[in-house]
Amino acid sequence: PDLGRRFAERKRCADLECSLLMCRGKAMRDFKGPDCRFVNFKKGEAVYVYYKLIGESTELWAGSVGSDFGYFPKDLLEINHNYYNEELELPTDVSLTCS
Repeated sequence: PDLGRRFAERKRCADLECSLLMCRGKAMRDFKGPDCRFVNFKKGEAVYVYYKLIGESTELWAGSVGSDFGYFPKDLLEINHNYYNEELELPTDVSLTCS
């Protein structure tokens, strides 16, 4: 399907607004995203996950590092705390955009 500006059609969240933390992890290596829709981090930094894309882009999750929010490859995160075990499957909105 043509996703337009979305990376995936569906996402998994802890609540209907995707505002609750799903899990927290530690960055296993440095990451610099290809554009401003991605969050950058250094190895060892805490990364907080708010939702997980499913479908076409199952490798991307969305979360925050400090006050920055964006997408990142899930394989770069070592999960060290789960806040919720139950996940809701919801449609995605338009992906984050660069300003």
